[in-house]
Amino acid sequence: MSRAVRAEWTKLRTMPGTAWLVFAGIVAAIGASWLASAIVKCPSSCGTDTTKLSLTGILIGQAAVAILAIGVIAPEYGTGMIKTTLTAVPRRSVVLAAKAAVITGVVAAAGVVEVLGSLLIGRLLQPGNGFSAARGFAALSLTHGPTLRAAAGSVLYLALIGLLSLGAATALRDSAAALTVVLGLLYVVPVLGVVLLSHRWQARIDRWTPASAGLAIQATRHLARLPIEPWPGLGVLAAWTAGALLAGYLLLRLRDA
Repeated sequence: MSRAVRAEWTKLRTMPGTAWLVFAGIVAAIGASWLASAIVKCPSSCGTDTTKLSLTGILIGQAAVAILAIGVIAPEYGTGMIKTTLTAVPRRSVVLAAKAAVITGVVAAAGVVEVLGSLLIGRLLQPGNGFSAARGFAALSLTHGPTLRAAAGSVLYLALIGLLSLGAATALRDSAAALTVVLGLLYVVPVLGVVLLSHRWQARIDRWTPASAGLAIQATRHLARLPIEPWPGLGVLAAWTAGALLAGYLLLRLRDA
């Protein structure tokens, strides 16, 4: 297993554009968080969850995570490299596990940078926009339990998105198809309730779809009003991820390279 992980890490770090993609994801996530924290002000939006506001950039950063994770395996089918990979490591479960370990480590490291950078920006900007102690808003801090949970949960969220994308790419064996499916789940499905003008469907989407349910982990205020609580919401995403990885593994095992 350790040899397979080292091989996958070597492939990932030598892939053209990997470093730039990770860097772009971090910059985009922190930049989006800066923009959100800069434009939302109190008293016009004093009901805002300041922790979740500061973590807005995770919505953008997850796209880079999906692209990175899909690139770990889907291009190998296009180039035929998958045959070499399976010749070197015949046990397909080990191949998928190694790819999952590598993508989880890289995404988690980038996610920590994104989350800490976003929270720091929120801590610096939000008091000047009216979210001050005088109005009952404490400065963002990881010593605050709900903020720590939102921060750690956001890193877990990104890691799960990476594994979900890996599972989808393994099952579909095509970069474009996998990217369409994953980005559709992350960005298109969450707005279907709005498009359909149905509160009932929006509640169901928020409760059972991977992105909407998973991002409940960022909430620190008004938890009773949420369609699903933070940890159960992340559990929904974990279930989607497990399903995608299981489907990917079964198809990887049953089909020829």
